[in-house]
This record gives sequence, structure tokens and C-alpha cells, in this order.
Amino acid sequence: MLYVVKRDGRRVEFNFLKITEAVKGAAEEIGDSLKESEMMDITKKVIKYIEDEGIDDISVEKIQNLVEKGLKEQGLTSIAQAYSSYRRERNKVREIKSDLMKAIGKIGEETDRDNANVGNNFSSKLLRIASESNKWYNLGSMPKHLARAHENGDVYYHDLDSYNLTTNCLHIPTKEILERGFNTGYGTIMKPRRIETAAELSCILLQSTQNDMFGGQAHPDFDNDLGCFIEPTRQEIREELLELSIGDDRLEDLVETRLRKRVHQAMQGIVYNLNTMHSRAGSQVPFSSVNIGIPHSKDAALLCEIFLLEYEKGLGKGEQPIFPNIIFRVKEGVNRDKRDPYYYLYELACRVAAKRMNPTFMNIDADFNKEYYDKGYMPATMGCRTYLMSNINGEPGTKGRGNIAPSTINLPRLGILSKGDIDKFFTLLQNRLELTKEALLHRYGVLKNLRVKDLPFVAGQGLMKGSEGLKEEDSIEPILKQGSWGIGFIGLTETLISLTGKHHGESEESRKLGIEIVSFMRDYTDRLAKETKLNWSTYATPAEGLSGKFIVQDRKVFGEIKGVTDKNYYTNSYHIPVGYSISIKDKIDIEAPYHKLCNAGHISYLEVDDCPTGEAIMSILDYAYKNTNISYLGINFHIRYCRSCGTYLQSGESKCSKCGSSDIQGVSRVTGYLSLDERFGPGKYDERKDRLTHTNNKLGYKDCN
Repeated sequence: MLYVVKRDGRRVEFNFLKITEAVKGAAEEIGDSLKESEMMDITKKVIKYIEDEGIDDISVEKIQNLVEKGLKEQGLTSIAQAYSSYRRERNKVREIKSDLMKAIGKIGEETDRDNANVGNNFSSKLLRIASESNKWYNLGSMPKHLARAHENGDVYYHDLDSYNLTTNCLHIPTKEILERGFNTGYGTIMKPRRIETAAELSCILLQSTQNDMFGGQAHPDFDNDLGCFIEPTRQEIREELLELSIGDDRLEDLVETRLRKRVHQAMQGIVYNLNTMHSRAGSQVPFSSVNIGIPHSKDAALLCEIFLLEYEKGLGKGEQPIFPNIIFRVKEGVNRDKRDPYYYLYELACRVAAKRMNPTFMNIDADFNKEYYDKGYMPATMGCRTYLMSNINGEPGTKGRGNIAPSTINLPRLGILSKGDIDKFFTLLQNRLELTKEALLHRYGVLKNLRVKDLPFVAGQGLMKGSEGLKEEDSIEPILKQGSWGIGFIGLTETLISLTGKHHGESEESRKLGIEIVSFMRDYTDRLAKETKLNWSTYATPAEGLSGKFIVQDRKVFGEIKGVTDKNYYTNSYHIPVGYSISIKDKIDIEAPYHKLCNAGHISYLEVDDCPTGEAIMSILDYAYKNTNISYLGINFHIRYCRSCGTYLQSGESKCSKCGSSDIQGVSRVTGYLSLDERFGPGKYDERKDRLTHTNNKLGYKDCN
């Protein structure tokens, strides 16, 4: 009788079928299928090796070594490599699970860069230690085949540390919460009476919400929601002036002058607060977005204008504010054309974007946005690109809703495994979609065990749609039915190169195939929504840390493949490669169709030279929004300023022209939000170096200051 000695010292009877299952799993990992007889041949080889050893006990490690040996001797080198890679990944997991102290020591020494918004202070490291522990707990708690898919790099479960604790992101019903008041756990906050208080509380809402969630938060209609607090402030100023016996001939002018000053102070406070106040145990400033640009009143327009002016000023020395992400919504008849009443706001937004890289811009005339706008529902998005409007379980719209939990499919791996066979690719993609669905439904089953008291602010204070009428001990399942469940993807570029030899910027064939691939995913999520009565959607994943994770795993298994695994990152979602020379017009035309397909979130970036003009940015947007169905756009360039005096540097300058300092800060856009250059993760760092500005820009330039 042969016994296997487990890693914990237990002795169990040898079971040859486990060898057969391991060989089968390794073959499936790289898309190969072995006949049962072939798998049994390998198993027999391993048994023969063991018999030759003449032993009664054998370790798990020894058996695995013999399996690898048998695969190689049988000529199945690729399967042997896949088996070996999986062993290495599992050993890594075991080491951390068995000795978490090693992981804690590593966190103490190294800066984590999965999220460029997280610093490297005590709170950040403490949060990371807790995060690391819970990741392994969640992997150990889920079905093994789901855990294996994540560990192997087939599928990525975002924010695994939060898998059993909370949901992703939220569009806050700002006006509604401010008007009824709220409680942060230490007392009731009443409805604000003036704009300064409303502005401060809007920051508290973002901070308190982020403490309950793992993703970002947004004010989905910021100018309108806060604009309603301007009139009470105006009335207060008028009453104060009347008490001073200010005459009627001067009264209204003085009222408006003082009102503007107070709105400026309120908006400055928002910019300062969102770049200094911390959440999540003090590890980061709120990951915040605000949507503006379509005011319903003159007061909302005033707030929109002054907010942009204060963001344009920057921080104390004029430094670049990182937050909030600003989304300026563009609409024909409202602000898009010179004859529109709020065209001046659009002009101002483009001017500010030319200096600050914010706002980004959203096209409300894209047909999938206009459909809801015409019905009275205001579309909105977030800097991290979360988007949702449809709702299979109730009224559409954004307020009180967000993405519950996304997962991302490693598309390039499927392209590599298919070896140019398009039919095989779609068969593999169908398999991954079903696996991702199973994983997200498992997460649903875990999250529905949470109670309202586990999300005391966002659920307990009624910020989340579906929480109406729920009590502390009630399940949050009604909330889970209101948010979206995103199936995302990364690396369409590398996938197309694997399948056709060219990406969608190089070939019309690849361009059509790219649309076909993402349409296949969208059709699947649409069907799922009808079948399960959950809001499934297709997600153009904003892969930050993930951009450099999948490719490392794939290079280990498949080696270096030109155009696919020969760099340190996969290209973000459906984007044209950052190092490919292409005109702005062509990039817009090629990426535009994906915005409609990716109904869980999307964005396109246009990389331009430093210091564009507002007019140049407007000309880009005018082409995009008048000629295509594209929606969410960000204009990227590299910002550099002097840390000592705040002076912005011209392109090519290495030291400050004003004070001579070489202490220069760089700021770039990561995956929807701005970040200090030194906070990029490895994959994004390499991507940032590869970025080319698009050709044929015909941009004007100005002094950056």
C-alpha cells in the first residue's frame, strides 16, 4: 500500500485519478485536449516511476515532479510548462497562507502600486496588510476552480480583499441626502442653509461613502444638486444688507457681488478638501468624481462656472489638484454650439482642461445617452469610467446606484491559445464568460449575507437605491439587484495581434473582429440580465495594477510573443496601443463604437503634446461629438510643475524657469484619474513611457502658466 504524505504531515492513500485530473487541467489551461488514453499513459508513467523508487511513502512535491517528468518525456512540453506555472502560483499562495508574516514584512518594505491614489504611510501599509490577509481568506473560501481561475490569470476578481465585505462604487443622490439630512454615526447633520455648508457636506458625503465601499464615488449632477443652496444664501446676504440700510439702487449689485465671493469660497473649499481630507483608515483621499455642465437654472450655471474657475487656480501654490475627477457633459442646444445658452461654460471647461487635464468630457448626444436624457434621466459617469443607466429591476438612472463588483477576462490569453483559429477563440471566450458569470454569482451569494448594519452609512442612511425601508438586520440583497454586475476585458489589441497579426488600428479585418468580440460579450451580458434579473453589463476595464499582472503570468507560460507579451503591460480594454502612431481623427473613429457596447463603463484617451490651447481641445471634441457616437473622452498630456514655487514648466524644461529649482513634480492620467508620476505601478509606469502623442493634431500651444 502506497501512502502520500501531505504538506501538513498527514498520510493518505495514493489515488492515481488525481494525477489524471491534474494532467487534464494543465492541458485545458493552454487550450489543448488530450484523449483519455493519453492521460492514462502519463498516469501509468508516473506510477512506474514511483514503483521504481521502491518506497511506501511519497510526498506531494515528489509526485508533482514526476508528473512534470512524464509530460516532458511524452513530448507534451507546453502542458508541462502550464502545469509547472500553476505549481509555482499555488506554492506562492501556500507560502503566504502558511506564513502571513512574510507578506507583512514585504508590505512593510515595499510600496504597493496597485492603486496610484494610495500613499505609503502607516495607514496605507496597515490597510494593505489587512487587505492581503482577506484576499487569501476569500480565495480559500470560494470553490477551487474559481480560485484557480484567478490565481492562474484566466479571470481577475477585482478588489478580492473586499469580496465578502462591501460593494464597489456609488453615484450619490446628493441633493436628496442634503435636503433631508444624514447621520454619520455620531449625530445628525441637518439640511444646510447656505452654499458654504452644502459644499462642506458634499465632501463629507464623499468621504463617508468611501469608508463603506472599495471603489469611487460621484456627485452625478453636482451643479444642479448644489445650485439649489445658492438662493437661500442670496436671501441671507440680502437680509444682512437691508439691516445695514443699503439703498435699493445698490442692493442687488452688492448682493450678487457678495454672493459670487461666497460661492468662490465654497468651491475653493471643495477643491482643497478633496485633496487633503482622507478616508479608508487615512490611506487615501476620496476617489471622487463630479458631473457638471447641464445647468437647470442660472444659479446652477453660476456654481458650475465658479467651480471650474477654482479648479483652474489649483492648490495653494497653484499645484495640480488630483481630485475630484470632473466630467463636463456636452449637449446640443445646451452648451455645445455658440448659439447655446451655456456655451460659455463649455469654452471655460475646455480652457481649464487645457491647463489641468480636467474636466474630461461626456457626449449626451451619443444615442445611448440621449435615449435617457430625452426621457428625463440625466446620464453621468465617473473618472474610473463606471457607467449605468438601464435597470431591469426598476427606474433607470444613476442616483443611488453603482457597479456592485466587476471581474475581468484575460482576452490575450484566449488569443494565444486559439493559434489563429477564430472559431476556437469564440468557444474559449464563451467558456470564460460562463466562468465569470459563475464567479460573480458566487460573489452575489456572499454579499447578500451582509446586513444593512455592515454598510452603516451608504445603506443605513439610504444613499443606495434598494435600501428604502430596510432595517439594520435586513440583508442588502435588494441593493445588489439595483447595481450593475460588470464582466470586463483587457488587451483587445494583443488579442487581435494573436489572431490576425495586426491590431484594430492597423487592419480593417482586425477592426471588424474587435467589434465582433466585444459585441459577443455584450450579447452575452444582455441575455444574462434577462435570465437572472440582475443588471449585467460589459465593462471596458480600467486596468491599473492588472495591466502588468496578466502579461507576466502569460509570458511565463507562453514565452515572449512579438506584439503580445513582449512588453510589461497589456493595452487597456479596447484602446489603440499607446505607442502606435495614429491621428486623433482615426483614433476617435476606431474607438467610438466600443462606447455603446461597453455599457458598464468606457472612456477614450487622446494623447496630445504639452500645453494645448482650449480652442484645440474644443476642436477635438467638436469633431468627436458632431461626427461619431463616442461619449466619454479625456485629453491627456504631461503636466510638470515646480514643487518650490508652483510654476508650470514648458515642454523640454528640466528646471524651474522662475526659481531655478530642480524639484519638479510630474502628473499624468492613469486610468481615468490623475496621479503623481512616482505613484504609477510597474505596468503603468512602462505604459506611460511608451505613450506617443497622436499625429496630425494641428494644435495651438501657449505658455503653460
